[in-house]
Amino acid sequence: MRISMGKMVLWSGAALGAMVLAASTAQAQEAPTAATIKAADARAAATVKAMKPEEKTILTHGIMPMDLGMGNVVIPKDAVPGAGYIAGIDRLGVPALKETDASLGVSYVMGLRKDGATALPSGVLQAATWNPEILYNGGAMIGGEARAKGFNVLLAGGVNLMRDPRNGRTFEYLSEDPLLSGMLVGAAIRGIQSNHIISTIKHFALNGQETGRKYVDIKISEAAAKESDLLAFKIGIEQGQPLSVMCAYNRVGGQNACSNDFLLNKVLKKDWGWKGFVMSDWGAVPGVEAAINGLDQQSGAELDKGLFFADKLADKAKADPKWAARLDNMNQRVLTAIYAAGIDKFPAKGGEKIDFAAHAKVAEETAKQGIVLLKNEGGVLPLMKTAKSIAVIGGYADGGVLSGGGSSQVQGEGGAVYSIPLSGTGVWAGLIGQNYHRSSPLKAITAQAPQAKVTYRDGRYITDAVEKAKQAEVAVVFVTQFTTEGLDVPDLHLPQGQDELIAAVAAANPNTIVVLETGGPVVMPWLPKVKAVVEAWYPGARGGEAIASVLFGDTNPSGRLPITFPASTDQLPRPKLDGSDWVEPNFAGDPTSGSDILHADYDIEGSDVGYRWFARKGQKALFPFGYGLSYTSFQSSGLSVKGLTATFTVKNTGQRDGDEVAQLYLTTRNGEVKQRLVGFARVSLKAGESKPVSLTIDPRLLADWKNGLWTSPKGTYSFALGKDAETLGEKVSITLPAKSWKE
Repeated sequence: MRISMGKMVLWSGAALGAMVLAASTAQAQEAPTAATIKAADARAAATVKAMKPEEKTILTHGIMPMDLGMGNVVIPKDAVPGAGYIAGIDRLGVPALKETDASLGVSYVMGLRKDGATALPSGVLQAATWNPEILYNGGAMIGGEARAKGFNVLLAGGVNLMRDPRNGRTFEYLSEDPLLSGMLVGAAIRGIQSNHIISTIKHFALNGQETGRKYVDIKISEAAAKESDLLAFKIGIEQGQPLSVMCAYNRVGGQNACSNDFLLNKVLKKDWGWKGFVMSDWGAVPGVEAAINGLDQQSGAELDKGLFFADKLADKAKADPKWAARLDNMNQRVLTAIYAAGIDKFPAKGGEKIDFAAHAKVAEETAKQGIVLLKNEGGVLPLMKTAKSIAVIGGYADGGVLSGGGSSQVQGEGGAVYSIPLSGTGVWAGLIGQNYHRSSPLKAITAQAPQAKVTYRDGRYITDAVEKAKQAEVAVVFVTQFTTEGLDVPDLHLPQGQDELIAAVAAANPNTIVVLETGGPVVMPWLPKVKAVVEAWYPGARGGEAIASVLFGDTNPSGRLPITFPASTDQLPRPKLDGSDWVEPNFAGDPTSGSDILHADYDIEGSDVGYRWFARKGQKALFPFGYGLSYTSFQSSGLSVKGLTATFTVKNTGQRDGDEVAQLYLTTRNGEVKQRLVGFARVSLKAGESKPVSLTIDPRLLADWKNGLWTSPKGTYSFALGKDAETLGEKVSITLPAKSWKE
């Protein structure tokens, strides 16, 4: 059910709860609300009063319940192999917390559980749908699978803004824009928490690169942070009501993010009034003082230099009333999350049957909505199902589709169809291996064109690929850019000679189509030589079928870029990745050379992240934020802005049914360039159909953060409808009064 409310066209989580395919026998419930959390907080306070002193450090630390060869870790009998385990308190009816990664599904943990799960497409593909409903559905599905496997905490909700496209975790996150990211992550969290389990939102905050991730110090003004990354978190918390926040590895203003009084105490708990608990990232706790600075729970303590939140914390509480009060508050926050989620009343017992076939359809629909058509010269797409010959080249397209590496890695039953070690030995090397889901684009293409001669070459030998391309009517080249947690990519070119492969095939076949499976933006030196480009990202459990559906027109491509594709790294605020010249990255993130502090200056762009930076600098991107083509055409017109409400009409002016993503931008304020996405709506339209759209503009997007207040000056505010951030259409200017307000 679509309704208009709040800051944009939203989707009713309650109505969708009945629509989402349940992952277990448990009925999907309404996700926790602010009222639910308030009541849970009062109940938690009563439980804390009943706790014995020796019980007060049970909920404040946990382990990784897996044998990773990292020392003598005793794994409790009731633990489920996964990311974390925090013991419960049986006497008080407090259940243990059983945690699993991540935003894209229940983590495969290198196959240690000997099971599989449904892999959603990458976060950036999900964001390319610009559709909160699809994020809710995916969240409800993976939350249900987590519950069915016996977990009650899902370490999901990645919402860090893309400040550098080389970041190895770009694929996990959503976008470069705080409104888009916040609205989408909030929908995903609501879906996850509708299963009586806790979701995090992460990584708090300003976690923008993997190079030196445990010791890079982020320099940014409070105003710039509030107007960008922190705003994304704030909107996500408002929309999703996550019961836990996971803090980040990096430092902010010289302090570890997991021991950062400004971030955790002042912003999150005081200014925002958030009632849940802050868990650490694994191995991110510098010492017991992190508790006073706002951290509530030490996760995976064996990865830290010591167990700080057990005896050391208890000793502090015995000696100092301030520490005793803080310890009570830590427990109250963890208990609030447990009670608000209903973990104690609706325990996740595990062992429930999962309908993987039904859930694969959720993943496939997500992929179909998030695949972006970047180029379609001469209408070469959609392909005709009567094609006589098609050459499929490269990308392991005969076997599967690529997925990103690290803790978010999800694989189905049986594991990856192809698994390629990145480097090194041991368990961490396995965690960042290059893995492919069992969804073959080659098979899906063959099924779409049963009369065609479909051939495949892996692309290792360009001469062989060129010869096969010459023999076919159409050449479809699959290329990959593998990215992973723990490593950044050094540049934005396709690796392993794939740029040269595309150029050679395009020279041999005038109807060359490129399908990109990437974790983020890439440059395209071959772009003028090919007829079509499809950005498929990491498309998940049914990615092959989704790609074929778009190529042959069963799905009208409606994805829009949630991140800017720069023409080169020279256009970035930091053309050279901070630390890449002297740091040899590794998964643990420990320094291997040079100083133990690495500085990244985010004040260069401040709050002007992504398309905002390009607008400020007057630069043209290779493909701008919001960009995406379709097999039909749309027109948005009749823009009217009154106060903070914008209305206009969207019409499908083409011959095919399809979805348009309507985009509304602030362009200038009192004549100064200040581009901001202030509203969006994904609208489904039949050929020739028109629909009205109404958007409510969040006033924070028009304002600056000054002296502890949101402040918008009196003056002229200009707005424009956009096909994307660079292609702006109808414009309207209005006069607004000066205004200041608190968080």
